[in-house]
Amino acid sequence: YFPDNLPTGAELDAYARWCNAVDGNTTFYALPAPSTVLRWAEQAPDGFRFLFKLPRTITHDRKLRNVEAELAEALERFEPLLGVMGPTSIQLPASFAPQDLGVLDAFLARLPTDRLWGVEVRHPDFCDGAANERALNDLLHSYGADRIIIDTRAFFDGPSLTPEEVEATHRKPKLPVRAVATATQPVVRFVGQTDPAPNPAYWARWATTVAGWISDGLRPIFFVHTPDNVASLDLCRQFHDEVDALVENLEPLPDPHEPLPGDQLGLFE
Repeated sequence: YFPDNLPTGAELDAYARWCNAVDGNTTFYALPAPSTVLRWAEQAPDGFRFLFKLPRTITHDRKLRNVEAELAEALERFEPLLGVMGPTSIQLPASFAPQDLGVLDAFLARLPTDRLWGVEVRHPDFCDGAANERALNDLLHSYGADRIIIDTRAFFDGPSLTPEEVEATHRKPKLPVRAVATATQPVVRFVGQTDPAPNPAYWARWATTVAGWISDGLRPIFFVHTPDNVASLDLCRQFHDEVDALVENLEPLPDPHEPLPGDQLGLFE
């Protein structure tokens, strides 16, 4: 997908030719250097959105308790990107259960309102279609926080043969999926199969849902992952094409084959 002669540090510029949002999973493990954040802020094109996960120290190790210093550091680090940030992800572990909703309530209450927030839960009781799920959705709606939905149905219906597939089988949750928008930028993380061909059949209903959200004035973000992510960029653009067929005047994606700034080889293509 990227030019062979792409210089180090220009990866975001190349990626933004393919997709208009990025799932910043690495921040779950460590915050980027301040210089890296500033470079991203300079390179991000208009309309691009970053989604970063809060560090696991906050969400998994301490489960939102006694994290004032760690939260302040993360907020300060992402400050230069406020203009191009989607919801910051509060991904909670499967051990974070409905009885912990009070902790989430207290955490959301002290978050700054100058940025967007999203919450991803992995405890199955939050997907019960009943009281626990309603309580979570009502809480998120009251704070204007988006619910981040992970859809792994396609993945778990597929084979588990490659090392990446086997690893994902142990790491990815297998939960019921319901389309819900609790704020303004609902987020869907679709985890498909390594083989690109079966995935569109699984996301077909999502294309209709996302188109409806856009028509309602929301700004949904739909990520497409696969166990090895080899085909993800093509799949993202394919999904965008399907939504484009349902939405009038949808903002187009850029042409990934246009030469990057300073790419002299592009003059002779």
